[in-house]
Amino acid sequence: MHIAILTFDGYNELDSLIALGILNRVRLNGVGEAGWRVSIAGPAPRLRSMNGVTIDAMIDLDEACTADAVIVGSGSKTREVVENPAIMTTLSRLDPARQLLAAQCSGTLVLAKLGHLTDIPACTDLTTKPWVIAAGVKVLNQPFFARGNLATAGGCLASTYLATWTIARLHSLDAAKEAMHYVAPVGEKDEYVTRALTNVARYIEPARPEAGPTALAGWRT
Repeated sequence: MHIAILTFDGYNELDSLIALGILNRVRLNGVGEAGWRVSIAGPAPRLRSMNGVTIDAMIDLDEACTADAVIVGSGSKTREVVENPAIMTTLSRLDPARQLLAAQCSGTLVLAKLGHLTDIPACTDLTTKPWVIAAGVKVLNQPFFARGNLATAGGCLASTYLATWTIARLHSLDAAKEAMHYVAPVGEKDEYVTRALTNVARYIEPARPEAGPTALAGWRT
């Protein structure tokens, strides 16, 4: 499984890097699972965050479009991203019929502009909300929502819900619980895991043994 986290200049570290950390907690028999890959994807080799943190992209946007799941991170320059013809033309290859698509905060604006949220409501942050509404999308007052292979989250720390949903969909709910339990604060682990599952599990069908890339297209909630 390959998960790509779209990250642009001006990115929010809490969106891209928290998701990256949790997604990489997937384990099989106590070790990292073979075939489970998480990549930071960007339109340039080096990306600078809204707070000046510079990271290297691991893959480009072309490769990201072929991933089993794509998470669109947010940042201070998202409105510039959606006005960039080269970036949006590349991202037009994203397809919820064959892959999971998720968006964090202003990343929801990217999915809206690509036309993926025409018929479903979405979550986003309070700053981005007017722009998403202007794009013709109903914005919910909640941290997470998913329908089928599309998910959105609002609020920086709601990135934990996107990671939980992605692991549950591509692997299993048990794997999602274990990943969240690992990163949750000591003394509050059960509380954190319960909150994550409460927000996410309602949007996930019971686990199917064939869950994976070949099962994504027909797996709808």
